[in-house]
Amino acid sequence: DRVSINVGGVRHETYKSTLKNIPDTRLSWIAEASAGAADFDPSTGEYFFDRHPGVFANVLNYYRTGKLHCPLDVCGPLFEDELGFWGIDDQQVESCCWLTYRQHRDAQETLAAFEGVEFENEYEDDEEPDLGRYGFNFAAESEPDKTWWERYQPRIWTLMEEPHSSTLAKVIAYTTLTLILVSVGIFCLESMEKFSEKYLKDLLVILEGICVVWFTLELMVRFVFCPAKCEFFKKIMNWIDFLAIVPFYVSLGFNNNNNDIDALMIIRLIRIFRIFKLSRHSSGLQILGHTLRASFRELLLLIFFLLIGVVLFASLIFYCEKKIPGTKFVDIPSSFWWAVVTMTTVGYGDMAPQSPSGKFIGSLCAVCGVLTIALPVPVIVNNFSLYYSHAQARLKLPKKRRR
Repeated sequence: DRVSINVGGVRHETYKSTLKNIPDTRLSWIAEASAGAADFDPSTGEYFFDRHPGVFANVLNYYRTGKLHCPLDVCGPLFEDELGFWGIDDQQVESCCWLTYRQHRDAQETLAAFEGVEFENEYEDDEEPDLGRYGFNFAAESEPDKTWWERYQPRIWTLMEEPHSSTLAKVIAYTTLTLILVSVGIFCLESMEKFSEKYLKDLLVILEGICVVWFTLELMVRFVFCPAKCEFFKKIMNWIDFLAIVPFYVSLGFNNNNNDIDALMIIRLIRIFRIFKLSRHSSGLQILGHTLRASFRELLLLIFFLLIGVVLFASLIFYCEKKIPGTKFVDIPSSFWWAVVTMTTVGYGDMAPQSPSGKFIGSLCAVCGVLTIALPVPVIVNNFSLYYSHAQARLKLPKKRRR
């Protein structure tokens, strides 16, 4: 009743009844097959499979115990391929090993998200950008029967999307980066009284106009030569680019004597969105953005805990301090500010309890705030570390293997 199975040079023996424990799998077919099966070697009296022997030990143990565990010394994709070969559903992986097994899928999703993070990478001299992922047929560029548009659309689009695809692309990328910094600097300098003088103010307006013209041309070129117009509108960074230039053109229709000066100030305030344009050229900012997106549930949990604490301690401090002469805790909504500042351990000192019971509540609020914030923060930090390590791994992969 015993059967011998040789996997990658390692011999395993078990009972046919054991192989029948998981039906409709490759090993269960062995138990039901005759001695003349294709994988059976009559000279050695065993079945031979040229597969990973280490993984097979875990597979065979699954038939014996009914519990499928993932080996720690095997890459996730390899284990997944082996399960597919033996006909085992990966949903049967035990909960203790599920996160380890899922890590490779999370890594692949992360690397896919950082597909465009190539600002810090150099192309080899004989390496061309991969235009296939943009929907272009690169070979078609050199075909003589192609129109001007079909030949140059991929080149110009690559010029804007792949900063290190050529020397000109580098110049464009660094020029954009410089003008972003200049534009943000102008936004800050405008608030200084010294720059309210006419000649300085006019100088800032001219510099602002130069920046906006460049950003406008960049956005228009990227839109015109984009291979997928619908996908272009779905990207948040393109909307940020649009919001960064709109205030300048809207403000041209206003003047200082206009009654809508408040609306003008709000519109001009939108210019601060330009600082987010830096993320197009910074892998670090993109990592931070993906981290916040991946940690959305943890952030909601943090806000939920804070809301509970704010309502609870604001109510307690109000009833403890409302009879104190000159108290600033005049009502519960006014105490929300104190609760938020205390729970986040900022402590501005503009509102402070005076009674012993109020100080006791304040102490509890501070301690609970530390514990509340400390609970989800490690998860967010771990996500950032995961995304950063995956992004760095992609950036440092050999150039020929990255595409």
